[in-house]
Amino acid sequence: MKRRQALLALGSLALAGPSLILCKRGSKTMKNEIKTELAPKAIGPYSQAIEANGFIFASGQIPIDPASGELLMGTIEEQTRLVLNNLKAVLEAGGSSFDNVVKCSVFLKDMDDFTQMNGVYAEFFNSPYPARAAVQVARLPKDVKVEIEAIAIK
Repeated sequence: MKRRQALLALGSLALAGPSLILCKRGSKTMKNEIKTELAPKAIGPYSQAIEANGFIFASGQIPIDPASGELLMGTIEEQTRLVLNNLKAVLEAGGSSFDNVVKCSVFLKDMDDFTQMNGVYAEFFNSPYPARAAVQVARLPKDVKVEIEAIAIK
């Protein structure tokens, strides 16, 4: 039920448009950046995640080891596991978890990797599972095999 209410609220947020996210209530902005050293630093002009109106919008994570900054070019299973561990760190830094994720987007370099990615993905999420899209893309940053982003309830 909590996820259903969150999805309904998210739909209302989308209909309200960006002014709702960027408006200020008194002196406190309703949009806050989430950062953690336990996930890779952003490799461009974006945040690891943004908290807005009770939701966490986590940027796509790729398989970069946050401690070394090195890219993992291993199997799809290894890359997916690191991506999800990085995503977990970002969610936890924002006061959330995989149990509160309402939507994920999975970007794959090769849709033939879907079954292996899905096997690892299933290790991180419990029922009721978040809504999800999984698509093959022409290219991902640093030529990785997988990138995953999420929207969660705080």
